[in-house]
Amino acid sequence: MMRAGGILKLAALVSVFLLAVFLAFELLEINVDFNLGTMFARSMPVEEVTKPARYKCGLSKPCPEGHFSFKMASGAASVVGPKICLEDNILMSGVKNNVGRGLNIALVNGKTGELMKSEFFDMWAGDVNDLIKFLKTIEEGTVVMIATFDDSATKLNDEAKTMISELGSSSIGSLGFRDNWIFVGGKGIKTKSPFEQHIKNNGETNKYEGWPEVLEMEGCIPQRKD
Repeated sequence: MMRAGGILKLAALVSVFLLAVFLAFELLEINVDFNLGTMFARSMPVEEVTKPARYKCGLSKPCPEGHFSFKMASGAASVVGPKICLEDNILMSGVKNNVGRGLNIALVNGKTGELMKSEFFDMWAGDVNDLIKFLKTIEEGTVVMIATFDDSATKLNDEAKTMISELGSSSIGSLGFRDNWIFVGGKGIKTKSPFEQHIKNNGETNKYEGWPEVLEMEGCIPQRKD
């Protein structure tokens, strides 16, 4: 017969063996779970968060190569000044503190898109001759961008209107007191510009008391090559 001490030793050995087997299986299960988890994590598609595309000056779509992106707005009543943006650069705005009552004009190099000069001319209390002198300095091939603010027509005379018409405007002849008008033309343009909007000051349709609604326009200006 096996002694009691031997039986205890055997029992202890069997217990140790069973414990080792149990631990081995536990570790194997953990490792398998970990590997499977890693594998599934790698194979799971990652959802990419895509931001909506943003185009120059906030345009709704990009301009083709060889064109300048622009967006502009007339003034709002006599409170908010006009804004002119070209190629993602703000040329004139109330924030830049370079706009005022009347006609706000930005002159742009037709080849490079660089701002050459910006001025505003008060057509309520100012001198139209200052505007005429300015218009006479515009060089061939210059892009001319104009936005109104408050009143832009009271002091405007036929000579000034003719000069602006020669820049490609179709509406300058009918611009009246507190009308809103935005325009993009150019010195030496052979046809009438497609970039022009005009809304009359009309007490029955005005959005603001005494002023029509704000005009906004965006588009692509062909870059001058020669």
